[in-house]
Amino acid sequence: QVQLVASGGGLVQTGGSLRLSCVASGLAIRGYAMSWYRQAPGESRELVMRIEGSSVPTWDLTSAKGRFFISRDDAKNTIYLQMNNLKPEDTAVYYCCSPKNCGQGTQVTVSS
Repeated sequence: QVQLVASGGGLVQTGGSLRLSCVASGLAIRGYAMSWYRQAPGESRELVMRIEGSSVPTWDLTSAKGRFFISRDDAKNTIYLQMNNLKPEDTAVYYCCSPKNCGQGTQVTVSS
């Protein structure tokens, strides 16, 4: 059974930073593209960033460019999302996803 456990969320002030982690079990992530999605209250889930198996990143969310950075450590079966200069509109539950599964998410709340 594949599990993707995200952590690192929390409450932060505008302009602050958070680093999210996602540990996979039941799946060796090496070679797979992995993604971070987010869903704000009342909104649809949206793709934030992806990282290819080759570690090439893609900023799918325009507002994340220059602020968010994705990375992976295949030896630890873990992906990360470094989020800088956070804004209230970044408030959402953040989910990490493999090509077929998403985890339970971690709450990020940015206060103004």
